[in-house]
Amino acid sequence: MIHSFAATLFLGFPLIMYGGILSYLLFFAAAVVAILNRKGIRIIPFKWHPRLAIIAIAVATVHAIFGLSFYFGF
Repeated sequence: MIHSFAATLFLGFPLIMYGGILSYLLFFAAAVVAILNRKGIRIIPFKWHPRLAIIAIAVATVHAIFGLSFYFGF
């Protein structure tokens, strides 16, 4: 069930691929916010760092479940 949803094509690529890319970008954005604020560049307020990290962890968890569903067949 889950593996069929993970393999659903969207714009020619499976959804699992988009989950991986999105989680990487969210983790990268959280790191950039922390680094910029540490250097005194406050373009994005630091309050966005934990928010981005929580969203990234949620997306990465869904991505991991998608990947495990192929291996375990659920």
